[in-house]
Amino acid sequence: MIRAIFRKELLQLRRDPRLIVLIVVMPLVLLLLFGVALKLEPQNVKMAYVDADQSFFSNMIKTGLWTDGYFELYEVDSREAVIEEIRAGRAKAGLYIDASFSAELTENRQPHIQLYVDGTMPSLTTAMKYQSGAATDDDVTADMYFLDADADNVVIAPEPFIMDTEILFNPDEKETWFFLPGVIGVLIMQISLILTGISVVREREKRTLEQLLVTPVSKSAFVIGKLLPYVIIALLDFYFILGVGWAVFDIPQPSSHALLFMLALIFVAAMIALGLLISLVSSTQQQAMFLAIFIIVPSILLSGFIFPIEAIPGMVRPISYAIPFTYFVEIIRGLLVKNTLFADLLVPFTALAGFAGLFVLVSILKFRRTL
Repeated sequence: MIRAIFRKELLQLRRDPRLIVLIVVMPLVLLLLFGVALKLEPQNVKMAYVDADQSFFSNMIKTGLWTDGYFELYEVDSREAVIEEIRAGRAKAGLYIDASFSAELTENRQPHIQLYVDGTMPSLTTAMKYQSGAATDDDVTADMYFLDADADNVVIAPEPFIMDTEILFNPDEKETWFFLPGVIGVLIMQISLILTGISVVREREKRTLEQLLVTPVSKSAFVIGKLLPYVIIALLDFYFILGVGWAVFDIPQPSSHALLFMLALIFVAAMIALGLLISLVSSTQQQAMFLAIFIIVPSILLSGFIFPIEAIPGMVRPISYAIPFTYFVEIIRGLLVKNTLFADLLVPFTALAGFAGLFVLVSILKFRRTL
């Protein structure tokens, strides 16, 4: 009897070739992502700088940061512009060298330079603070000591200059400010994909889809009617989870509640539409569940939610920008932690809205009125 049941299960699996492909392909893809794509140590981290001194010595500092390979420097106009570059997400760090740097240096007065670090991702913040030590290495500072032989009682400071570090937007480096905004998106993505992903499949398996097909409902009406209830449920869930985060974990308030609602609506619509598309292309609930997991796990790994996108190898990084969750993470951290302006978030908002529209359109085209 056991042998008969065993044979029956194997035959049933063989009749579902798409499920077999998912069972083989999904572990392989995830193994490659973990083994090749994910690096905890980023390279070419963008650093905006202002060098008001423009001297040989200030160039030594910039060269020390650049040649180490960790930072990629580019120049802006002012100290305020450095901070805005970090707020907008175009840079992760900033450097400001005052015009009096070399004059104070030659007089052994220990001038100060300012390092700004984005505190949104505490692990990356710690790494940037450590890597910035390349500017104060002995190879850089060896030629920055000056001694006047005719002067009396000259005391040479142990360090020719001092680097002051300021952590922006998350000065206490709270991990909850980094993780929880993304966790909200993960939970909504999971709920939306799984809840919606099995909706059409469930109706097909229970034979209730046939009753809908004989009604005079259009493809657009069917898809939108399927989407709306889940959109409302997921929106309520979004604000419920966010409210708990505000009450329990003291997550910062958004710079704009209107933009936050827009983000929630667009992201929920995109995830619900993607879940419906999964349901339309799946023959069984098992297939739908596997497809949902196949989308959720890479989204978590490649979106910048846990690992910085700068650490992802260049050949894999384009996949990150093909994932809707990447733009959600960028927007929600900008709204809650950085108070980023809408103009700086226009591109990720547009990309997220584009995904939502694309998934709805493909779902309408994919829906067939025949079994």
